[in-house]
Amino acid sequence: MDSAQLDATSTVAIIGGGQAGGEAATLLRQNRFEGRIVLIGEEACLPYMRPPLSKAFLAREIGRDALIYKDAIAYEKAQVEMRLGERVEEIDRQAKRLVLNDGATFGYDKLVIATGGRARPLPVPGAESGNILYLRTIADVEVLQPLMESGRRLVIVGGGYVGLEVAAVAVKRGLAVTVLEAAPRVLARVTAPALSDFYERVHREAGVEIRTGEMVSGFTAKDGRVASVHCANGESFPADFVLIGIGLVPNTELAEGAGLNVDDGIVVDEASRTSDPDIYAIGDCVMHAHHGFLRRKIRLESVPNALEQARAVAASITGRPIPAATAPWFWSDQYDLKLQMVGLSDGYEELVIRGDMAASSFIAFYLKDGRIIAADSVNRLGDFMAAKRLVGDRMEIAPARLADESVPLKLLMRAAAA
Repeated sequence: MDSAQLDATSTVAIIGGGQAGGEAATLLRQNRFEGRIVLIGEEACLPYMRPPLSKAFLAREIGRDALIYKDAIAYEKAQVEMRLGERVEEIDRQAKRLVLNDGATFGYDKLVIATGGRARPLPVPGAESGNILYLRTIADVEVLQPLMESGRRLVIVGGGYVGLEVAAVAVKRGLAVTVLEAAPRVLARVTAPALSDFYERVHREAGVEIRTGEMVSGFTAKDGRVASVHCANGESFPADFVLIGIGLVPNTELAEGAGLNVDDGIVVDEASRTSDPDIYAIGDCVMHAHHGFLRRKIRLESVPNALEQARAVAASITGRPIPAATAPWFWSDQYDLKLQMVGLSDGYEELVIRGDMAASSFIAFYLKDGRIIAADSVNRLGDFMAAKRLVGDRMEIAPARLADESVPLKLLMRAAAA
């Protein structure tokens, strides 16, 4: 059944109650789909925003209600059936039916998989101890919050976004914080050495102990709880509790069980369609054919990317033009620093700094073949929109002009586009 055959008797089922699933559900109705829309989510709460979990929510600056992506009324108006606190156990592609954890089944005409991912476990002995924690859900944070007391010793394994964001919250609350990163520098997968140095300096000045090149090999436990963290070089670090932040595992098991094409993510085309033409997939669980800006297959862990894919799915199912994929962007809040990133910097040939790193106000531009492929903005909210355009259009601007703050970015943009 293609989009032209869908009618008021058709059913679109969505597996996954995150932002991607919630967005796809309401957009289907906005695009005038007249049939049944059912969203099934494992967590018992409405779709919510995950990025604030390791920032404002962990710090108790906002409550659970502020995390909710869209109020219940939005789903009621869109006539979306919300089956929360339920889990899909199996996709029967032949019968086009879903099997739920309580044994119930129901059919679909089109299916959207938005199962996201889970925190990557640390594969070393002792990692199952009760005070070794992860951060992916509201429930995870609610376990962490009571432990964030002044004087306690927190060891964070992983110097990526989550690890550094939690470190910033914890040290401000008076905890003794140590970050152990296996790579030679923090944020090594996503940014240049100059940016890594900047963030290491900021954290150290705040009181965080940053240790790079440290491979965690095991733990010493007492009464079932970790007392210290051991590294391969023989060093140990005392801990009252440990947070593991070493990445995400895409939840692809349902798709694999259904025989869909999976390769470090559910493989989809530019419309987010899987190897089954009646099944789509969106969000962190997806290996996407990014035919817009990136022009390659990639799995992106990014809210804007997930929402963009939700728009593509809603358009495809309702027979509308599919919007082109744009430059991916990300953000991170640490202390009073707002980091906004656009594009992917891997493979860059030249780094240009515009602004003053010492004053914590700058943009780092990444160039390849003379063109801007990515930008990292720190406390430059006004300039970031221009930077997104520069990256999105892969503009060619001389490095000296990029670095020259006497010429506004908007003027550079107009000149390059002319």
